[in-house]
Formats: sequence, C-alpha cells, structure tokens
Amino acid sequence: MERKVGTVSRGIRCPIIREGDNLVEMAVTSVLEAAESEGFSLRDRDVIALTESIVARAQGNYASVQNIADDVKAKLGGETIGVIFPILSRNRFAICLKGIAMGAKKVILMLSYPSDEVGNALLTYDQLDDAGINPYSDVLTLNKYRELFGENKHEFTGVDYVDYYASIIKEAGADVEIIFSNQAKTIVNYTDKVLTCDIHTRARTKRLLKEAGATVVCGMDDILTSSVNGSGFNSKYGLLGSNKSTEDTIKLFPQECQDLVEDIQKEILNKTGKHVEVMVYGDGAFKDPQGKIWELADPVVSPAFTSGLVGTPNELKLKYLADNEFKNLSGAELKEAISKSIKEKSGNLVGNMASQGTTPRQLTDLIGSLCDLTSGSGDKGTPMILIQGYFDNFTD
Repeated sequence: MERKVGTVSRGIRCPIIREGDNLVEMAVTSVLEAAESEGFSLRDRDVIALTESIVARAQGNYASVQNIADDVKAKLGGETIGVIFPILSRNRFAICLKGIAMGAKKVILMLSYPSDEVGNALLTYDQLDDAGINPYSDVLTLNKYRELFGENKHEFTGVDYVDYYASIIKEAGADVEIIFSNQAKTIVNYTDKVLTCDIHTRARTKRLLKEAGATVVCGMDDILTSSVNGSGFNSKYGLLGSNKSTEDTIKLFPQECQDLVEDIQKEILNKTGKHVEVMVYGDGAFKDPQGKIWELADPVVSPAFTSGLVGTPNELKLKYLADNEFKNLSGAELKEAISKSIKEKSGNLVGNMASQGTTPRQLTDLIGSLCDLTSGSGDKGTPMILIQGYFDNFTD
C-alpha cells in the first residue's frame, strides 16, 4: 500500500538529566522505548535530536556570576567598560550582565534601537518616525530617550529593559550610564575598553571597534573560554548560548559533543540495524510575525551533527512542475510525470527554476528549527526529538 504520511516529528520523553548521566544510553533507551510504546519502527535516515540544554547539563558545564566577574575584570581591567549591543533577555543576558557589572567599577551600557539583534523591541519604527529620529546616525542619552519615548515595556514580558538592566548593574555594585546607538564606534567616545555582546555580527563589530581606536575589545565569545577557578567554560563560544540556571549561575553552551552524536548513531545501528542521523540543537532560526523576534540567540542552531546532515535540501517544487512543465496533465499521468522528474533530478539543482521556492538553508538549521518548535522551551518534558520521513519525497 502507498505510504500516506510524510515527515513526522515526535517529542521523546526521557528522565530528567543530571550532571554525569550517560546520554548515549539514555537517548537510545528513550527512543526505543517510545517506539515500542507507540507502535512505530525506526527507519534509515531517521533523525534523533537532543537539545543542547541536556547535553550541557550532563557535561556539568556551569559557571557562576563570580566566575564571569573574575574573567571580565582580568580581560577588561575592572574599571570603566563599555557593554554594547546586548540582547534584551531575562534568561539569556540579564544573568551575564550581573557578572559583567561585578567585574567593573562603571558600565557604559549601549543599547541598539529600535530593537536588539534578535528582534526584541525597545521601540517601533513608527515611534522613531514620529520623533524625527534616525536610528542609523542618532545617538541618544537616557534623558533624551525618556523625553522622547517615555517608558516602553516589552510586549510579551512586560519588562522595561532599560530600567531593568540599569538596576542589575547598580545592584552589582557598579555605576551605570546608558546610551542608545547603532554605531559600534560610538562607545569609544566613552571608554576604550569594550565588551561587545552581539551574537551573529560580532566579528564585524570587533573589527569596527579596533578601527575606531578601542584598546581592549572582547566579545561574549571571549569570556569563559577556559575554566575560571574550576568553572565550566566553552572554548569556542564562551558566554554565547548560555542560559540562566539559578540567580547566580549560568549553564553554558555545551562543550565538544561530536563524539556524543556519533556514539548514539553507532549504538542505534548496533541495536536496530538502522542508520540514523543524530544532532544536538539549540534555538531554531525563525521569526515570530507578532513579536518580531528572530529567536536564534545561540551562536549556531546545531553545535554537533552526524555527516548525513551536512548540506542543503535538493528538492524540486511540485507546484512549479504541475503548473508549468506538466500543466496539460492530470491524475495518474501527472503523478507519473512528476515522479519521473524527481527520480531523474540532478544531484545539484542550484539555478534550476524547478527548485525555486524551496528553502535554501542548511539541513541542520531547518531540522533544528523543527526540533525547537516540537520540544518547546516549557514543561513538555521532551528534550529529545525523533523525526521520521524528513528525507522522503513524493516517490517514496
């Protein structure tokens, strides 16, 4: 009988993960138990995905705000530092800001506007237009910002991040001055020691700061790149991808985990004879049309994945074929013609009009986004995802 179901994404429930747990064993056992419970079988090229959070937890990759403070002080001098382009997040950045402020005497906090890098809004473009402000060139003091725009609370969190971040810095024992600018070089008018907190534009920002005369330039990816007094660390991403764990502790992005995904792949093959793909995923890469949030606050969607997940989709657009090359066909003839095109398609469809409209993104970004949406970030209790049929097409 012809298969009637394509891609299926399942959240897999598993035990609460603690430091030192054997994730290979837990992942394999959880997936196989779910298959038995729900009456499905694993297939070749199924994808097993684990959220980065449980990987970092199993690794015990944690650090305290004091660890952050010590590293910031050592690398930026402990006096007046510029902290620029942070995202507006209670979970992602506020806890890091506490540690950063503890490592300085004064913080010049420079916020991008009307929104942060991932879309969290301080203001709307309509507000800027009404006030006659050009966000590409105008620098605002806190007093000018308040005079023009007053208090602006985040649509979903109800937080005025300007006031919230200022209070965190003060409570950490540092003085604070807040300015608003989208030009990295602005901060050099206030201090030559700068910590840039942007994620995906950090390399360019560091270059611009150095060109503008900053003497010390660090990114979030330069803090906690090695252990500080026994802390966890991430040698590649530093503080990027970290999350709040407790009021004084962060969970860092997982350290090297390529062996983990390959070991899970091998164990599934040993137990079932099926060759699955395995990945670790963090934030997906998609934009919320209501809140305008881009979501991707991690440095990458997937820090580790098996070789079968390298590359981008190579797909034909069925509706293009149906509306163009085979517009005079219908029914069984149309199905046969499209099936033949799929079976005979080139291994590289770049530039082929029949592939237009298919998503030109890395497989890991697409699949990781699906995983993130499936698992959510709340109380579903499914930090592992099993995706079946993702690599199927109309002919399978």
